Amino acid sequence: MKLKNSLDLAVRMSRYNLKIVFANKFVYFLLAAFVFFLGITAIIFFSSDSDPDASDVYNLLLFPGILLVFYPTAFGIQNDVDSRMIEILFGIPNYRYKVWLLRLALIWLIVIVFLAVLALLSSAALVPVPIAKMVYQLMFPIFFLGCLSFMFSTLIRSGNGTAVVMVAIGMAFWISSGIIAQSRWNLFLNPFGDHSNQVIWAATILKNRIYLAVGSILALLYGLMNLQKREKFI
Repeated sequence: MKLKNSLDLAVRMSRYNLKIVFANKFVYFLLAAFVFFLGITAIIFFSSDSDPDASDVYNLLLFPGILLVFYPTAFGIQNDVDSRMIEILFGIPNYRYKVWLLRLALIWLIVIVFLAVLALLSSAALVPVPIAKMVYQLMFPIFFLGCLSFMFSTLIRSGNGTAVVMVAIGMAFWISSGIIAQSRWNLFLNPFGDHSNQVIWAATILKNRIYLAVGSILALLYGLMNLQKREKFI
């Protein structure tokens, strides 16, 4: 009975935090990501130029994943302020770790499940791909951008302001990715792309993923530390 009550409490807490984080707009972002996926998949499927491969699927799934993680991380703090929950949350000891780490964990879980479903659909409609490996590789840039968005939201404290900054940063990374396409500094490095020297390519991918992981952790920790400054948010 005690275990049942604990599970029920965990479900209710997760549901409540998801409602706050997504501000009841989760369905719209999920729908937008899915429509984008269907549209690009249809274009690739009916195109006769060349057969799609795993690298095409990676690029196809990257934007829906970023879109799904963008809103809750950029507007989460503002949603707390607008719903007048921020004052209550600051009353919880170490709330930034108890509440926001839970919220971020829920966001990552939803994104992983969503990407796994899209990868399965891509395997059926376009080309067979390793589902687990595909989702694993996609989460590095998505996790980095999500943590960066969360960090800026704690500094700017405005969802719209954070959105403008993140769009500018995303465009800068996207434009520069053409110049440093196969560099370890490329945020959008496609690990499923071909390379003449596989040893060098594997080392480049490993370094790129390490940089993204370290950058994500630093951005996440800095954002959580910013939430300690109560006077900035109330």
